[in-house]
Amino acid sequence: MSVMLTKFESKSNRVKGLAFHPTQPLLAAALHNGSVQLWNYRMGVLVDRFEEHEGPVRGVAIHPSRALLVTGGDDYKIKVWDLRPQNRRCLFTLHGHLDYVRTVQFHHEMPWILSASDDQTIRIWNSTSRNCIAILTGHSHYVMSAQFHPKEDLIVSTSMDQTVRVWDISGLRKNTPNNGPNNFETFDTFSTVKYVLEGHDRGVNFAAFHPTLPLIVSAADDRTIKIWRMSDTKAWEVDSCRGHFNNVSNALFHPKHELIVSCGEDKTVRVWDLAKRTAIQTFRREQDRFWVLAAHPNLNLFAAGHDSGLIVFKLERERPAFSVHADSLYYIRDKYVRAYDFNTGSDIGLLSVRKFGSPYVPPRTLSYNPAERAVIATISSDNGLFELSSLPTQTNGEVKDSSADGKRGTANSAIFVARNRFAALSKTAQLIEVRDLSNSVVKSIKAPIQTNEIFYGGTACLILSSTSSVALYDIQQQKTIAELNSPPVKYVAWSADGQLVALMSKHTITIANKNFSQSSLIHETIRIKSGAWDDAGVFIYSTLNHIKYCLPQGDHGVICTLDNPIYLTRIKGVTAHCLDRSARPRTITFDPTEYRFKLALLRNNHEEMLHIIRTSTLIGQSVIAYLQQKGFPEIALHFVQDKNTRFDLAIECGNLDVALETARAIDRSDCWERLAQQALKQGNHKIVEKAYQQTKNFDRLSFLYLTTGGTDKLSKMQKIADARGDPMSRFHNALYAGDVQGRIAVLRDVGLYPLAYLTAKTNGLEEEAADILEAAGLTEADVDDVPSFSKSTLNPPSIITSTASLNWPSISTSESFWDRALANGNLDGDGEVPYVNGIDSSAAASALDDWAKDEEVPEVDAGEAGWDLDADASEVGAQTEEEFEDAIDEDEDTGAGATPGVNENELWVRNSPFAADHVAAGSFDTAMQLLNRQFGVVNFAPLKPLFLSIYRSSHAYISPIACLPPLQVHVRRNPSETSSGRVLPIAVRSFASIRTELSEGFRFVSGNKLPEAQTVFRSVLQALFLVVVSSDAEAKEWRDTVVSAREYLLGVSIELERRRVGQDEPDNVRRQLELAAYFTHCQLQPPHMQIALRSAIGVFAKANNHVTAAKLARRLLELNPDPKIGAQARQRIAAGDRNPRNAVEISYDEFTEFDICAATYTPIYKGSPSVHCPYTDASFLPELKGKLDPLTEVTEIGATASGLPAPR
Repeated sequence: MSVMLTKFESKSNRVKGLAFHPTQPLLAAALHNGSVQLWNYRMGVLVDRFEEHEGPVRGVAIHPSRALLVTGGDDYKIKVWDLRPQNRRCLFTLHGHLDYVRTVQFHHEMPWILSASDDQTIRIWNSTSRNCIAILTGHSHYVMSAQFHPKEDLIVSTSMDQTVRVWDISGLRKNTPNNGPNNFETFDTFSTVKYVLEGHDRGVNFAAFHPTLPLIVSAADDRTIKIWRMSDTKAWEVDSCRGHFNNVSNALFHPKHELIVSCGEDKTVRVWDLAKRTAIQTFRREQDRFWVLAAHPNLNLFAAGHDSGLIVFKLERERPAFSVHADSLYYIRDKYVRAYDFNTGSDIGLLSVRKFGSPYVPPRTLSYNPAERAVIATISSDNGLFELSSLPTQTNGEVKDSSADGKRGTANSAIFVARNRFAALSKTAQLIEVRDLSNSVVKSIKAPIQTNEIFYGGTACLILSSTSSVALYDIQQQKTIAELNSPPVKYVAWSADGQLVALMSKHTITIANKNFSQSSLIHETIRIKSGAWDDAGVFIYSTLNHIKYCLPQGDHGVICTLDNPIYLTRIKGVTAHCLDRSARPRTITFDPTEYRFKLALLRNNHEEMLHIIRTSTLIGQSVIAYLQQKGFPEIALHFVQDKNTRFDLAIECGNLDVALETARAIDRSDCWERLAQQALKQGNHKIVEKAYQQTKNFDRLSFLYLTTGGTDKLSKMQKIADARGDPMSRFHNALYAGDVQGRIAVLRDVGLYPLAYLTAKTNGLEEEAADILEAAGLTEADVDDVPSFSKSTLNPPSIITSTASLNWPSISTSESFWDRALANGNLDGDGEVPYVNGIDSSAAASALDDWAKDEEVPEVDAGEAGWDLDADASEVGAQTEEEFEDAIDEDEDTGAGATPGVNENELWVRNSPFAADHVAAGSFDTAMQLLNRQFGVVNFAPLKPLFLSIYRSSHAYISPIACLPPLQVHVRRNPSETSSGRVLPIAVRSFASIRTELSEGFRFVSGNKLPEAQTVFRSVLQALFLVVVSSDAEAKEWRDTVVSAREYLLGVSIELERRRVGQDEPDNVRRQLELAAYFTHCQLQPPHMQIALRSAIGVFAKANNHVTAAKLARRLLELNPDPKIGAQARQRIAAGDRNPRNAVEISYDEFTEFDICAATYTPIYKGSPSVHCPYTDASFLPELKGKLDPLTEVTEIGATASGLPAPR
């Protein structure tokens, strides 16, 4: 039998009692430390704790229909608790037992509580009257357990007196005694001992009735489990189960199968065949003795308590094996392959697999081949088996057994991969065998990764699941196409068109496209059970208690709640087809409106969004928040009635008309202030004026009138300031209006006579100056030491054109889809709107990245899209003339009758496939997309200075008139070109400048300034991204330069690593020698190669590796060095001949061709697997795929790239 499936485990004190809740995922555990814990085993959380007992709690039970819990402990007390979440407390305590209470139980019908105690009695209590109504005496030692029969008026009890007793309590039901105090004499008249079962040699710990048969199972300290049968007149021992090698603590019948489950102090849980009385499975713990078992009354769940906690487990998987094709579901129930028609609901048995594998284990997977009408079933018993069988075309008569013509083999996983081929995985051998329909092996493949399971990955492809990743593997080419990091994948679901795949793990779902090049990850806190794709391309999946949806880009949400887990098989419209845990087909109707609306929003499908809004009650706060979060406040604005929310959305999307309307309705100062800020950004000073007036912000209002030339209103503001008596406001308004007399009056009123005097003197107002002196009690003689000033020129500028009645010009926008829909029918029209969830290629571009925006020059439009490297955008050069003209119509307001021209920046973007030209145009987003597609660039931060430098260098600014903004001049590299389809920006970075920089790097290498050389070579590689080539010769020179810079950067990096190892790990001589040798294999110029060889010779000679030093010296002589250096090399060769030995063995084979991994600096020999940088073609070990290239620091190792565009 397969290993038990642990569903939940907790650590605690010793667990002596367990009880499942019949309907909720709750488990009560009685602990030896006196506490009772209530666990939610599905969520894995401790719900509550009951701690009123003194001493260990041994018995616990939950009422089968009411929210009640009963516990019994070593304090002789029985306590009844309220389990309702809002009122969990002890309701009452039952006193009467004179020793430890071992077990407690509720009756399934009557208000009775049964208890067994070490006082040698069994008591029955009435939970309504809270009195003892019967005492069962007869045992002569501790009573270890007592249990009600599930249907009849019987009790079975066990004792340390080595007996099992069956009691008849039918008289108690008919004649409930009076509730008189201590009326114990009458109790025996209502209960009689029906049977005394003797056969155990030592004390009996537990006994239980079979749920349907007249059987009893008992567990004892004699290490045996005995099965007893009852009749109306007698009971006798049927057989014993032997195998435990210590006391057996508990044993019970499986509620649904002919099995017995037991546990004991030998630290094992054992499963026995009831018919054969043989052990079929053993589950061991290393340290903990088991004390108690509990079976869920309805589900396939068991719980076991041990010395350090508890476990909840299953004996078998409940996920039915199934496969879906077209309108049919093929699945296995009760070891029969059945076919269910989704349309008609017909469900027929096709094939029996009862003789396949262990009778106790259901098949694990089913793969269906429609071409041959065949199935492959796998089972986990016997270390994994598969069986290939053909399904009958006629279903009349008896269902045939698969053993008749089925073909079997050993495998942990098997699936069809083509019409006449299937693949089988042997996990132990890590071998994938491709077989034909006669079960003959066609091809054997060694798994490229440690594979636990295989799934269908497309025709002739497999998805391989390992513990930490999932790989897409091509069987024909025998190579890994792509690999994703993922927890172990348990299930795989492909979309109907085969373009998307969902990889389901225990707690995560990875949504990827068919070649794994794009993916998104969803994480769930509880277990994921199944999933299926709907027709619109949305993945619907089920967890333990929910059905949820997941959009392709990763957004997910809840559709509905489940009482019990189900396994989704197909999603069609509003119906979810599924299998329940008993493998019976079911359908669930749900509302897909929310996820369809979100999908339409992401695909920019306004028609379907409008249809959904008109035909459903979708719009709520969550959807509004979603629209706002995804950057569509203007859409949400049309559906919101709440004034505060409308105002927030209007401000966010810049709709000043709606914002003004709602601000008037709300009429709060903070709203007016926010409206003023937004209106000021848009240059709508009329609304700014209105907002300042509402908040009585006089100072800002005055300054606004100054900037707009509102002299009349400034004079009114002066009068208001006089009326308010605010001297500072009066002074400001007088200053703005050029009213010198007003300024002097304010200064005199506040007693600032010196300032008033100077103001009058400098403005030529002599009479006013004299009056001020007189008012201050001074004469001209008193101020003769005051220096004379020239006439003041402090006057406001003259108003040439007043803009007091004109708002600043703004971009005119066409009426949006939602504005038109609102105008045509207020979104409530009856007309049918066609809607299809298609992908709209005109989806709105995202905003420019922050660092680019912060650095851009004011008044220059540098583009407005951002970093969305995964966008499925078409090539820029493929855009049509009409698309550009439409964009221009939207972006520019040229006035009536004017024909708009094409922006030069847009022409540059349109005319060139080179990223440098897009950067020059300010279209950083398309430049980054090009770099990503052409060279696999993923880290753009190091390229920021280059982007900004090129953008600024491609434009000049001229200021013809001081009062006007500067004019922007676009600098071209072909200024004589007249055709708009050929104009291109200046090439800022040229080969000449890069050659100069490369030469500087060579000088640094010659001068042993390796850190500086490393920086220079990396800079050269990054600059080459933004070089434009115009001919095949330049393209070849570009590639040669990239290779040269790569080799020097790799060599310098290796040498710096060698020096670091020598300093930090001086004892690691082997690594130093290896790095010195690898440095000499970089493709350097002869002078620098001589330096590398001389350095390596010195290192090897110092380590007494004379043989390798002599070989390096011979290579040095081949470069015709200086005679002095040549003489030294010959001496080294002679030393190697005299002493032909190496003191340190290193990983270096100069005779085998190899590349050097640019990250680990280790050799990759010819024929070994490797991945490459898509830009420099540097080699890396396969496990580094997807990581950042440490040489360039900008590209992704192993990424798919198109390379340098064709010269223009």
